[in-house]
Amino acid sequence: MSGSRVVGCDEVGRGCLAGPLVVGAVILAKTIEGLKDSKLLTRLQREKLDKVIRAEALAFGLGWVSASEIDELGLTSAVRLAMQRALAEIANDYDEIIIDGNYNYLANNPLARTMVKADQLVPAVSAASIIAKVARDDYMASLAVKYQHYGFDKHVGYGTKAHLLALAEFGASDIHRKSFSPIRELVL
Repeated sequence: MSGSRVVGCDEVGRGCLAGPLVVGAVILAKTIEGLKDSKLLTRLQREKLDKVIRAEALAFGLGWVSASEIDELGLTSAVRLAMQRALAEIANDYDEIIIDGNYNYLANNPLARTMVKADQLVPAVSAASIIAKVARDDYMASLAVKYQHYGFDKHVGYGTKAHLLALAEFGASDIHRKSFSPIRELVL
């Protein structure tokens, strides 16, 4: 990996009951202090790093897949599509794509490989996880205005107790993933 240009890829929102899945793809131009898995950072730390990454990265892209696309394609194909969309925003040449985890969503791409805990070990993947998380969280917070009963600004679509209680009381919205349990049971 030394001397090669790496695109780091990571997804956010795979396990959510509502909202999009987002993949970040980042090529770093230089070391950025403080990068680590987005889940290990506070919201304020992520937001500060997001600004630095966007200003200093050689290139970055975000791939969005809607809840309805997830329902239509299934989760694996939806993650693949989000990665393809994120990479399509990268105009720079690169030598390697490192995907966080152990499943290669881009198995047909000879440049792609996986690495468990890459979001902690590879700075470009950490950066990708941060920009994807900040973008998705901001989007879900904006949806909280339209969908006031669900608390998206607090749980960003994950299946928290508060979210499940809101689903039981108000039913599923049009941004809920109808193919996911317990939403599937609500819409039958």
